[in-house]
Amino acid sequence: MTFRRGWICLFLFTLTSINYADRVALSVAAKPISAEFGLSNTQMGYLLSSFLWFYVLCLIPVGLLVDRFGGKIVNSCGIALWSAATILTGFAPNWLFMLGTRVVMGVGESTSWPASNRIIREWFPASERGFANAIFGAGSAAGPAIGAIAISWITATWGWRTGFISAGSVGFIWLAFWFLFFDKPERVRWLGTAERDKILAERDGQTVVEQAEQPASSLFYLLRQRSVWGLFLTQGCEVYGGYMLLTWLPSYLQQAKGLSVMNAGLLTAVPFGVASVIAVGLGKLSDRVLTREKVYSGARRTTLAIMLAGVSAILLVPVLDQLWMIIVVLAGVRALGLAGSALNFALVTDLVRNRADIGKVTATTVVGGNTFGLMAPIVTGYVVDLTGSFDRAFIVAGVLPLIGAVATMIMTRKPIVPETALRMG
Repeated sequence: MTFRRGWICLFLFTLTSINYADRVALSVAAKPISAEFGLSNTQMGYLLSSFLWFYVLCLIPVGLLVDRFGGKIVNSCGIALWSAATILTGFAPNWLFMLGTRVVMGVGESTSWPASNRIIREWFPASERGFANAIFGAGSAAGPAIGAIAISWITATWGWRTGFISAGSVGFIWLAFWFLFFDKPERVRWLGTAERDKILAERDGQTVVEQAEQPASSLFYLLRQRSVWGLFLTQGCEVYGGYMLLTWLPSYLQQAKGLSVMNAGLLTAVPFGVASVIAVGLGKLSDRVLTREKVYSGARRTTLAIMLAGVSAILLVPVLDQLWMIIVVLAGVRALGLAGSALNFALVTDLVRNRADIGKVTATTVVGGNTFGLMAPIVTGYVVDLTGSFDRAFIVAGVLPLIGAVATMIMTRKPIVPETALRMG
């Protein structure tokens, strides 16, 4: 990968980092917000999950918009909308107003993954996309790490409202640079001729030549495939724990371990920051280890199941007394979870035989992850209110990855063939 294509990786990495930093802002400021508005853990659970309610509903429509208008416009509209909503959260007079701004934020954030995947397809040769996706995905861990430190410091110094206003303002700074410097490789002036020719010649790999055009399968047909539901379930079982930590880890550290807002923010950053580095390394290692022959023999599925089994180590948290040991376990859990999620999306491309169906199967997989994800803050809030402890919440987050490991091993063994192939057969 050249230096100039590295700028695209930097754009996408910072986009995802801002996206997830804005998500974690409410988690970091949960304690002072709860105190000001008189919220229970259950009410806070609904508030923490609210950005995902319309996020999930908008994913497939946003994919259609990306196909029509391209990644630059959709990403621009998305970050402008969620950044404005984040700033408005800082002016919330009550928790219902805040609920509304978080819902709007989720609508805006639903654009980043579909639009950025389109940009990676346009800018990177097929041989470089694995690493580009790893860098892009690493922002989902780096964002909470950076955001937890910065927003907790701002909240402790100037109050939680200033934290939201500051977090939202960063998105508009990114947007200004995006408009000034980004476009398709065919159009930008700062790209050399040789590099532009390489991108245009190699970005579609060999699929255009090797694979005959086939009509796309219907969504109804794909939803009847066992493997699609295996991908859906596997993603959901992994993502649940990730969203639980994203939304409740600062509150856990404050309520259960007695830390201040600032110290909780600092320690929240550690597992996410470490995971962002380790997950990229695991992703690159899996590309080297999983040869084409091993992939076709099912090694990707087995590797994914092993990683999900490792994520279940979160079950150890309730029995650990030392805070540093808890943070180490959580760092390992998030790294394995991020790498496992990337492998599950790679498994999509392994299983789907018609490239015209990849978009719908990928969207279904994302919906699976975020359906479980939106339940994580709510379920955790109920569990903490009913039991007075986070222990059983960690048990739920630890059992689900084991279910996901079983699901990927027994439900994703059959290729997802196009609908037309069955008709011809």
